[in-house]
Amino acid sequence: MTAAPTAIPTATPTPETTMALPDRIPARDLLRMPDRTAATISPDGTRIAFLAPWKGRLNVWVSDVDGSGERCVTADETRTVLRYLWTDDPRYLLYLQDTGGDENWHVFRVDLTAPDAPAVDLTPFEGATTFGLEQRPKRPGTLLLQSNARNPVEFDLCELDVATGEMTVLAQSPGGGDGWILVGDELLRETLTADGVAQVWRGDDLVATVDGDAHPIGVYPYEPTPDGTGIWVGTYGDGDRLHLGRLDTTTGEVTEVDRHPEHDIDIRAQIFPSLPSALIRHRATGELLGVRYLGARQEIRAVDPGFAEILDALRGLCDGDLSGVSGDVDGRRWVATFAHDRDPQTWFHDHATGESRLLFRPRPDLDPAQLAPMETVTITARDGREMPAYLTLPVGVAPEGLPLVLMPHGGPWARDWWGFDASVQLWANRGYAVLQPQFRGSYGFGRAHMEAAVGEFAGAMHDDLIDAVDWAVARGYADPDRVAMFGGSYGGYATLVGVAFTPDRFAAAVEYVGISNLADFLRTVPEFTRPGLVNNWYRYVGDPADPAQEADMLARSPITRVDDIRTPLMVVQGANDVRVVRAESDNLVAALRGRGVDVDYLVFDDEGHAIVNPENLATMFEAADRFLATHLAPRADR
Repeated sequence: MTAAPTAIPTATPTPETTMALPDRIPARDLLRMPDRTAATISPDGTRIAFLAPWKGRLNVWVSDVDGSGERCVTADETRTVLRYLWTDDPRYLLYLQDTGGDENWHVFRVDLTAPDAPAVDLTPFEGATTFGLEQRPKRPGTLLLQSNARNPVEFDLCELDVATGEMTVLAQSPGGGDGWILVGDELLRETLTADGVAQVWRGDDLVATVDGDAHPIGVYPYEPTPDGTGIWVGTYGDGDRLHLGRLDTTTGEVTEVDRHPEHDIDIRAQIFPSLPSALIRHRATGELLGVRYLGARQEIRAVDPGFAEILDALRGLCDGDLSGVSGDVDGRRWVATFAHDRDPQTWFHDHATGESRLLFRPRPDLDPAQLAPMETVTITARDGREMPAYLTLPVGVAPEGLPLVLMPHGGPWARDWWGFDASVQLWANRGYAVLQPQFRGSYGFGRAHMEAAVGEFAGAMHDDLIDAVDWAVARGYADPDRVAMFGGSYGGYATLVGVAFTPDRFAAAVEYVGISNLADFLRTVPEFTRPGLVNNWYRYVGDPADPAQEADMLARSPITRVDDIRTPLMVVQGANDVRVVRAESDNLVAALRGRGVDVDYLVFDDEGHAIVNPENLATMFEAADRFLATHLAPRADR
């Protein structure tokens, strides 16, 4: 990371040359679905699956490896498919789908030998959800999963026969949020103590303990080794960087497997399951091939010599960050997806013949030269903490005195990353500078940076955002009178804190599915998530069951400062959101309108915590585009 951004080369205006933004890209065009995305190769290396539009939704398509025989194999007209996977039998594909964003995930099976047969719901349990899908090389044809079909607040460990649909409960939940992990043929019990210590048990014998403070949303990675004697775990050890260890399930000892000298293991798939796992494993044996790390950019380290050769070949295909990697069972044919700020790509590589070819660009309609590069910068907060950030400056205009969109990410135990982001490109296309600070609490920049957020909601975490704005103003990039905030989930809460605690700093704000009342938010999260709150929300924010902690939480809640909000505000909510329920937005909007404050309020009846359906995304961003254009225009034009 650098102390200051690399300036985008711009021509000095002369009487003969006038700088101008690229052609305006309509929000609906920029936010539309990709032509195709998320490609993976079948285990036998003969076919490629990918997501592409069908009847206005992303569905799963399959083609032969040479591109022939392309056909759509799922038929969801209601909601976009976000996750799918090949089974070890290339006859079957599985995909996950919920209803209207309610996050009750069902597993559906597609039989590629029966093109006219409808998808089969393998988990047809009303009101239940499924997670933790795992295929095991020694149990072909089956899928390991966690399901709360028996009890809505407890998750049982189950084995699903993919061909027949028969599901067997291997072990019922011990209750209280405890669970099981299958290592080889042995069931080990997992518990979380009241003070947040994770424990692994063999019967009545304690095998290992893990400091829960280091893992606010759970240990990751956390995958059994294929030899049945250990678990690959993410660990900090005695240091500040998350690296890969191996927990011996007999001795409880953790030994180091791999470590990057500067970066943490890439934890994004823990939060966004549609993203590739941090561990790259052999398709047939399950052995470890490589580990993903993520600093300002992603880096994959090979732990297998054979994969190191393949990795070198794949890296040479594109100057982006290697993202999704899938190989056949022979390790010969590979499909590689590259993240890129302006030109993401997906490639095919045959390592036996050396053949490589570009499969597709997700958005071939967008000219990379018209898009804005994303730069990495480092900002020093007022207490001296170094804060990574991503800065995107519009092309075609001098990077001076620009309107600025400040975009705090969600989580807060999440992070932003380098790559194409349609919303960032939308604001840059409109001539706005975009700043994405990785404030304290962000995951992936070391344990100390993450834990610096304990007790700092609406405190130092917000100071970081203000310091980021001051940094952009001091360097001349931003006009201090034309700064807006745009954020969702925790980013929505941070946006509301911005307009409630520091209203004079912002000319406009757009928040979606944001928390307005921290205490009520924690009272309304799904019941089965409550045992897991001890190391994240309870530790960082407080437990509303304790009156003193509840009072502190309310003092940090935007709803208690609603009378101070005077910044123009737009609020977006999914009616089916089970994480940040609709009441969080309804109560805020009602309180503001009760004061006569005009608030733009969008509610989508068919969405949850994520706004997914393309027409809703278009509606949201078109409205936000108009809203920001009104309030970030030069003062004389408002």
